[in-house]
Amino acid sequence: MNYISSSAGKTPSKNDIINANEIISRFAHNTDVITSAYFNRLLNSILYFKSENFQKTGSFKIRGAINAVCSLTESQKKNGVVTHSSGNFGQALAYAAKLNNIKSYIVTPQNASKVKSEAAISYGAEIIHCEPTLESRETTAKKVMQKTSAVFIHPYDDYKIIAGQASAALELINKVPGLDIIIAPVGGGGLISGTILTKNYFDKKIKVIAAEPKNADDAKQSWLSKSFIPSDNPDTICDGLKTSLGEKTFPIIMNNIDNILTASEESVIEMMKLVWERMKIIIEPSSAVAIAAIFENKQYFRNKKTGIILSGGNVDITKLPWQLEC
Repeated sequence: MNYISSSAGKTPSKNDIINANEIISRFAHNTDVITSAYFNRLLNSILYFKSENFQKTGSFKIRGAINAVCSLTESQKKNGVVTHSSGNFGQALAYAAKLNNIKSYIVTPQNASKVKSEAAISYGAEIIHCEPTLESRETTAKKVMQKTSAVFIHPYDDYKIIAGQASAALELINKVPGLDIIIAPVGGGGLISGTILTKNYFDKKIKVIAAEPKNADDAKQSWLSKSFIPSDNPDTICDGLKTSLGEKTFPIIMNNIDNILTASEESVIEMMKLVWERMKIIIEPSSAVAIAAIFENKQYFRNKKTGIILSGGNVDITKLPWQLEC
């Protein structure tokens, strides 16, 4: 497939991130940073929650989608855009396409969240279902490209996407100077790669930590082994974190991450429920994994100024995880 990437085909520069942030600021929210005395006490840290669950389309994914679509030429936009996504990026790309008055095609697994698919449809997307495997996703997307001549935009393994996702961390450090740590979820790696680059260019003192479910710990296994280990049909409620790292995100993460911490399904559910109850905000399991990783590794964060990127809040409220068997 021909992925959209930065013009030089290289890791985004400081100027790439600044330019992406400028584009994104015209269409997406500069989301609030929230504090909680309750969670500060519970987790022995000084916490700052970057609330991407309040972002347009309900997740940080809109940042990369806007940057990628707005970087297309008018000729490229003519036949629309296509991607494969289990949910949040599909919504984001559909919304970004709507902003640009172009067509979007979203290839999504048959078992994907109905709520997320319906949201993408509401933004004008055409949904094409596939089997819940990476091979099926890519094969189906290729068929859509051949049929429609739409431009394929990868949901995370793309330099324009990475530069766009970096804007979340850039906003965070601009709002909260002097952070010791930023922690964010890792699935395909677009968000954590962008966070790493933001730290490298704007505040090298910050440590960047990735969080992932123990049941889907391919990023940690890859980091420890110093070799790519794919995600193999993991069993986790964190539906946004089931994907493998990409060719572009893998080296950024492997060469720069300070640590990768995991959390059990039980801790993810507990922290998600506590955020709903105590902070009165909706987050999805893929967001809660970052808080759960702190919960299971409190000593690492003791008395540190820690920024947490709450990656999204798209949840099927008829299937809340604490109402289901783990």
